Amino acid sequence: MIEPATMQFLTGISRNNNKPWFEKNRSAYENAKQNILETSARLIAAIGKFDPPVLKISEKDTTFRINRDVRFSKNKAPYKSNMAIYINPDGKKANSPGYYFHVEPGKSFIAAGVWMPEPAMLAKIRQEIDYNLANWKKAIGKKSFTRSFPQGLSLEDSLVRPPKGYDTDNPAIKFLRLKSFIVTRAFSNKEITQNDMVKQLASHFKQAKPLIDFLRTAISE
Repeated sequence: MIEPATMQFLTGISRNNNKPWFEKNRSAYENAKQNILETSARLIAAIGKFDPPVLKISEKDTTFRINRDVRFSKNKAPYKSNMAIYINPDGKKANSPGYYFHVEPGKSFIAAGVWMPEPAMLAKIRQEIDYNLANWKKAIGKKSFTRSFPQGLSLEDSLVRPPKGYDTDNPAIKFLRLKSFIVTRAFSNKEITQNDMVKQLASHFKQAKPLIDFLRTAISE
């Protein structure tokens, strides 16, 4: 579970995003960081039951620095107001399909799939969808999948025009226009601080496994 103290720390830093406050509350940060690492270890073990390749990574391969990179941002706040876990057999920096858990008071969610893949990978995914539309629809169309992710596949990151090489009348065109292939589900503060949180998250991630498998197959070919 995510400890209430972790949520309190994140609430605090969102209101006091400055170095003096952070240094004064460094022990609270260290405790929150440890809570996230422990949660990640449990999630890896739970996901590994249906996706064994993730078992080769450790919890330290899944978490991120709290410091923001402000070099090219108008927002100069030095710290993130969230903590996150990204479970991917290729590591947290890999641009390949994985499982993401975002922890932020009032804005927590999980996501699965691949976000903004590089051009060569994107082309492979589009080609696989074009060639195997029935399998693609099967991967994202099961009732258990839609129960876990009621909003379905996110269509926000999408081209206005068809990508090069595809016609507007292609039966898969709404998927071929996508630039990301992800599903998400929001969680309340109460839900992520419950004792069975890891079990609940893993059960939803399991329903996204066919999507992950389809994307992995596309990328590997």
